[in-house]
Amino acid sequence: MDEDIVVSVDWLAAHGDEVRVVDVRDAWEFDGIGHVPGAVNVPFDRFRSEAGDEGMLPGAERWTELMESAGVGTDDRLVAYDDEHGVFAARFLVTAMLYGHRGLHLLDGDYSAWNRTHETTTAAADVTPATYEVREPTSSPLVDFETVRDALGTEAVIVDTREAWEYEEGHLPGAVQLDWRELVDAETRGLKPRAELESLLADRGISPDRRIVLYCNTARRISHTFVVLRYLGYDDVDFYEGSLTEWKERGGPLETVDEGEGE
Repeated sequence: MDEDIVVSVDWLAAHGDEVRVVDVRDAWEFDGIGHVPGAVNVPFDRFRSEAGDEGMLPGAERWTELMESAGVGTDDRLVAYDDEHGVFAARFLVTAMLYGHRGLHLLDGDYSAWNRTHETTTAAADVTPATYEVREPTSSPLVDFETVRDALGTEAVIVDTREAWEYEEGHLPGAVQLDWRELVDAETRGLKPRAELESLLADRGISPDRRIVLYCNTARRISHTFVVLRYLGYDDVDFYEGSLTEWKERGGPLETVDEGEGE
């Protein structure tokens, strides 16, 4: 993922014929509410698994089937969007990255932002089945339980991207809280200006010169934060896909805001 991973609706309007647009909303939204012209639909629940390889990834075979049936080729440049500020689309992009796809972009501001100023359609997508090949990623940000456990108490910044009340009820020892939605502008539905993002992150000690370890509950919310950090040029970002679900199952230590000590 490069720093140009986040693209505007105007950019997409100008480059739509150069990319494959992927809408990750439910099929009823794609068909009934409308979608970006030329987009194909790959609903969020279809590329996610609780029992796939690498934790919650769908598995290489399932991913290949999804991409081929959606008309996505191995070397297609992809732009993904949803209607939830990009959090589901970001999960799609991280999944694609982990299966070796290159040329990945998040639509800044989601479907609602596109709908405000550009044409939409409810016409069925014209999909030609494609050939898709899963490849090894150039590098993988995935880290496991042991790696995260070993990072506790080090110079690494452990970042909890859940809501404040979730953090208060139980979080990894020493973790800082950053609700992923703090990075989003409620009016534009896209990311806040770069300077504001950098200031917000710096206030939490989340700086580009430090190792960052992200977690939430099930790896959806950290996907958005991961994309934002890569967009801002952060290189050392770990993605704990098992997140708090696995952490609790494995008996990892937790702190609460009130107690401030392991449970």
